Amino acid sequence: MPRKAQSQWDFGELFGPQQTRQVWTVTEVTQRVKKLLEQQFPSLWVKGEVSNLRSQPSGHIYFTLKDAGAQLACVLFRGEPGIRRELLADGQQVLLRGEITVYEARGQYQLLVREVEPLGLGALQAAFERLKQKLQAEGLFDPARKRPLPRFIYRVGVVTSPAAAAWKDVLSVWRRRFAGMDLILAPCRVQGDGAAAEIAAAIARLNQWHVAQPPGGGLHALLVTRGGGSLEDLWAFNEEVVARAIFHSTVPVVSAVGHEIDFTISDFVADVRAPTPSAAAELLSEGMFQAKQLAPAYADVLRRTVAKKWEQKQEALQQRERRLARCHPRRRLELWSQRLDDWVERLQRQPRRRWQNQQLLLARLSGQVQRLRPTRWLQLRAERILALCQRLQQGARLKVQQRQARFHHLMEQLRLLSPQHTLERGYSITQDAATGRILRQAEETAPGQVVITRLAHGQLTSRVEDTRPETSA
Repeated sequence: MPRKAQSQWDFGELFGPQQTRQVWTVTEVTQRVKKLLEQQFPSLWVKGEVSNLRSQPSGHIYFTLKDAGAQLACVLFRGEPGIRRELLADGQQVLLRGEITVYEARGQYQLLVREVEPLGLGALQAAFERLKQKLQAEGLFDPARKRPLPRFIYRVGVVTSPAAAAWKDVLSVWRRRFAGMDLILAPCRVQGDGAAAEIAAAIARLNQWHVAQPPGGGLHALLVTRGGGSLEDLWAFNEEVVARAIFHSTVPVVSAVGHEIDFTISDFVADVRAPTPSAAAELLSEGMFQAKQLAPAYADVLRRTVAKKWEQKQEALQQRERRLARCHPRRRLELWSQRLDDWVERLQRQPRRRWQNQQLLLARLSGQVQRLRPTRWLQLRAERILALCQRLQQGARLKVQQRQARFHHLMEQLRLLSPQHTLERGYSITQDAATGRILRQAEETAPGQVVITRLAHGQLTSRVEDTRPETSA
């Protein structure tokens, strides 16, 4: 026990005899701290500003992540796959995922980086680029699949918010250019959580309505629009669900989101992209607006065309009157009477001329018959025909005899080569009763095996008692 104090300056023993000291090495302390940190922070996300960025020849990257109150050492090893290293730069705001550990050689705790993402607008831009590349690879941006707009459009489905400035701009343009535009509004939110799903649902509703209409009564085009704003405000039009709704639309889609410098995923998927809502309204009403502007000119053209047609018809009528005068029945009767006289005269001359021609032909043929003596010619031809018939009969008889002889020769060869002839000479064919396989050697059988022996007439079924391999002489 500690001794009693003898004076005010005697405080006794500082350590009792039973008290012992536990002494740690630096390595043990560091390892214990490392273990505790790794257990407490197996994986976490940290945001901050990159500073003191250093790239080593080994490929490893060392830097510090800091904010207003503290800093954290970070290391990105070369072997980490799929990390966007270009996002790491001094002054860059980033979001990192990794594990907290201790570098024992310096006794410094650090973050082992496993994933890097840009922070704030950079993250949205990165997500935009990823989705853009994905949809482009699937063919949603392919110009070959985009449909042209009809020339004359007077029925349009609009997907936007009734309270949006874009809706007021579109109405103002259409009232000024073509007040007869038939509009079907599918109201939806155009920003905020859930806005993308509402936009996609509105596009689907308009397509369902279009399909349900009779031919010619559906929509000519579909306008997806909203006014300008920040990237976060326009983000609903960068969602995949909106892009696929536009892609599957049966109606050509015009996308007019934001200002001229703003580009969204819906712009790339849509059949036509307009820089602003007002420009989209002008584009969709252009055909009807031009038709309205050209209507007075068309009226003048129509009047001139009708006058010209009238003159052409008058001239054609006069020509037909002149042709009718030439084709009067009296004129035609006189013409046919004159032709009748000509035919009567030709008929009177024709029999006399034909009689003379026939007399000349008969005299010429009689001379030819006398010179040719047809009876002798016919007799020679008959003798030749008879000789040819005899030769034909003899040739045919000879051919038949040759074919019969060859047939009998082939039949005899076939008989000599047939298995049946071999069997008739005293040979036999032995087969395995179970499989039907032909046996050629004694080694292919075993005692007790059932075999079938085929003879020239009939077959035998027997059981093998013993097998003897062939012995050389």
